[in-house]
Amino acid sequence: MQNVLIVEYGSGIGDVVRSFLTDSNYYSVHQITSESALMPAIKRYSPALIFIEVGGSGFRGLDICRLLRSKPWLANTPLIAFSAASRDEDRILGLECGADDYLSQPFTPRELFARIDAVLRRFSSPISDRYHEHALPEDTLSASILNSGDIQIDALAMKVWIKGVEVTTTSLEFRLLHYLCLNRSRVFTRDQLLDAVWGNDQFITPRSVDACIRRIRRKIEPNRTIPTYLKTIRGAGYRFEVTAALSAPSTSAQETLGINAAQELGRGAAVGGLAS
Repeated sequence: MQNVLIVEYGSGIGDVVRSFLTDSNYYSVHQITSESALMPAIKRYSPALIFIEVGGSGFRGLDICRLLRSKPWLANTPLIAFSAASRDEDRILGLECGADDYLSQPFTPRELFARIDAVLRRFSSPISDRYHEHALPEDTLSASILNSGDIQIDALAMKVWIKGVEVTTTSLEFRLLHYLCLNRSRVFTRDQLLDAVWGNDQFITPRSVDACIRRIRRKIEPNRTIPTYLKTIRGAGYRFEVTAALSAPSTSAQETLGINAAQELGRGAAVGGLAS
């Protein structure tokens, strides 16, 4: 059985998730209700998936998402945010804070398990399995190391370097960056990126692309308000451009990723349309 960790603050939604998962007999479910128990539980159970309530008092769940996404050793642990709120703004905020999916009430066991399967599949599938008709020829995909300007990507190791400095990404962030870099200078719509990178996932919307783009920009762009690599093409989509002008991010900058993300969100990051 795979371990699943649920972080809840008393809304009762976590109890519903736990009941559905326990009844399936596929998962060993562990539930905590305090932030102090979070890291000990992660180290003890090594969960394959973490559910985090983001609708609790003070939105502490969003802080937890940012905290976990700032730790390289948890980069490949999928996070699903859950809440009673179903507005697009709440969903995008959860995704921008590092969640890989967002579950809102009401939901059925079928939807819950479909979302779990989709998230786990995105984190476990080989790179080449995610790219469909929009990708370059197969012989190009077979090359492990991809160099574009100051960015170097190892598809097999799923690692990214900027001027020799490794940048930690989640599995989804890596797939999206790798795909755009592989098809550099080509413009993709959000729907094309969903099809190529997310695959057959009926619960993911085009706004998920915008949230993931913003997260990547925080990690690779020297000035994310004026992107150097990931360009927004107004009314069309996104394009990766090659340049040698990118400065290497500092180790301290990566360590304070969660703080930077919190500050940006606090300034009211836009949630409508393409990520600018």
